Amino acid sequence: MIDIHHHLIYGVDDGSPDLETSLAMAREAASEGVTHIVCTPHASDAHPYRTSVNWERMNEIQAALGDSIHLLLACDFHLNAENILDAIENPLRYSIDGKGYLLVEFSDLAIPPQLDSALGRLRAAGYTCILTHPERNPVIVRNLERMAEWMRSGCLVQVTGSSLYGRFGRTAETFSNHLLDRNWIHFLATDAHNLTSRPPHLRKAYDYVANRCGTETADRLCTHNPLAAITGLKLPPQPEPIGLDSSGPIHFSDGFKPAAPGKQTPRKTGSLFGKLFSR
Repeated sequence: MIDIHHHLIYGVDDGSPDLETSLAMAREAASEGVTHIVCTPHASDAHPYRTSVNWERMNEIQAALGDSIHLLLACDFHLNAENILDAIENPLRYSIDGKGYLLVEFSDLAIPPQLDSALGRLRAAGYTCILTHPERNPVIVRNLERMAEWMRSGCLVQVTGSSLYGRFGRTAETFSNHLLDRNWIHFLATDAHNLTSRPPHLRKAYDYVANRCGTETADRLCTHNPLAAITGLKLPPQPEPIGLDSSGPIHFSDGFKPAAPGKQTPRKTGSLFGKLFSR
């Protein structure tokens, strides 16, 4: 398995605080069968992306790990004006191993219309944009049609594996499982930050998907598609995403209201998203 979203580099953001934790996180991932970790420090207003520091610390971690697991550098790219301009001026700087796949994180407060054109400019600069954990973003959860439009324009989707089994609340769990069932997910990753509240447990997500959808789907989301991302190749053939080309609005089933940020949606009986992708 390959984890393409992992805050392994210590002391640069809200991920690993020190070298000891970084080594423990990487070894925990390796023990579960992860062969490659893409180190994704934030590139945001709160955590500026420091290329030389990231490379230096990643190489330090790699040297301590030896050949037990392989590390690559990318970032958790926040869509602010400074980042967008720098990414366009420095093609592929922020992408996974410089090969073109870019992990894009939206604000969970608002997504202005101008960001649609920003995604287009990033694609024109050579990036393949991967939308990170949309199931955890209340703005996206409330606006599936916009997410569908980004996907139709070429964006891919990465879901946090533990969202599928409830670690981030009922809304994220329900939303991510319906995306899974309708083939709207291209990558599963841990978005690991530590060993406790945000651990590097990709195996549990793999097993969950294998049990729900089969090993072919689990392999596609945890190994085959991530392999394309770290090598810069096109994704292998993908199953048709159900409902993506709907000509009408995409909306939730009657009576379902996504939880406000930080809150969980109470469990209900029946199909919460029965009309999630209705035409």
